[in-house]
Amino acid sequence: MKIAFFALAAMLLPAMAGAAPQKPAGPAPIQVMVLGAYHFGNPGKDVNNVTVDSVLTAKRQKELAALATALLTFRPTQVAVERESERADLHAEAYATFDPAQLSTDVNETVQIGYRIAHRAGLRHVYAIDEQPKGSEPDYFPFDKVQAAVESHRQHALIAPLLAESKSSTEAFGKALLTQTITRSLIDVNGPEFEAVDKRFYFGILGVGDQNDQAGADLNAMWFLRNAKIFGKLVQVAKPGDRIILVYGAGHGYWLRHLIRETPGFQLVDVMPFLKKVKR
Repeated sequence: MKIAFFALAAMLLPAMAGAAPQKPAGPAPIQVMVLGAYHFGNPGKDVNNVTVDSVLTAKRQKELAALATALLTFRPTQVAVERESERADLHAEAYATFDPAQLSTDVNETVQIGYRIAHRAGLRHVYAIDEQPKGSEPDYFPFDKVQAAVESHRQHALIAPLLAESKSSTEAFGKALLTQTITRSLIDVNGPEFEAVDKRFYFGILGVGDQNDQAGADLNAMWFLRNAKIFGKLVQVAKPGDRIILVYGAGHGYWLRHLIRETPGFQLVDVMPFLKKVKR
């Protein structure tokens, strides 16, 4: 028996000596899925605006219910939306009094998608993480200064094709809205072509101005600043292990996804597989 014991020990000791020490497990990643949305209420605040049919019809409500069912398979622990909050905890005050009856009267995508999902998931709070300038804070989209610089430096040839492509893309999307489901339209605005058109516009205007008046660069910097502040608020409220659905205007998608991918502790979840689950 002693011989057998020592033989076994001789076999185990080298294996144990060569084994790498186990590293303690770190905190669970914060998973974030960005759902870029077009504005259901058509507030007219973009350079080019889409004419949207009512999402309050029985047909559209059925589509939105199916969308929520598919997104709920992500099992979200939190929902964040494009609204501001004056609260330190960034809770959306309007969600505290949300009733599903509002889905028949309020066209805003924050309510129709964000609040609908949060309510069905049984979440007590929704985070309102938008950022808008207050007081002496800068304009986060100083397009008027870009237009002035174009006039001043006679750079119409630089910006004209960018504006034409943006307008054409918006008109084509608005036309498609009339014949396709909401989910199909969301697949479009979360897809690579929408992002490509967006990037061509923003990066294309970087040359607007001169060495002293860099209006195009200023707009890009301010647009990034707004998105960085939005994401900074999400960082403040997110906890390890959270599974967050972020419902935001599709134009924010590029920078928000970039920040999620590059921030330690965060993990970007692709929304496309969930949109493609929707029965339509």
